[in-house]
Amino acid sequence: MANTKSAIKNVRKNITNHARNRARKSRLKTISKKVSAAIAQGDADTTKAVVQEYMSALDTAAKLGVIHANAASRLKSIYSNYVFA
Repeated sequence: MANTKSAIKNVRKNITNHARNRARKSRLKTISKKVSAAIAQGDADTTKAVVQEYMSALDTAAKLGVIHANAASRLKSIYSNYVFA
């Protein structure tokens, strides 16, 4: 257990940040499922819109440190041909 005031505060911050990061990761997974469904459906306009939303969410998550920047870049490169094709 934390003994100092600063350690107690850090525990509180860690709980808050953990919940926030879990929500962001959950959102990424949800959008990823939407992307897979849109690709399977075959509608180009819907796929392009959902992939752009996914790329934006990946950039935000990488910027905030929720996922590694290289992981975001790798995922973006996988789906980039659905946006720019």
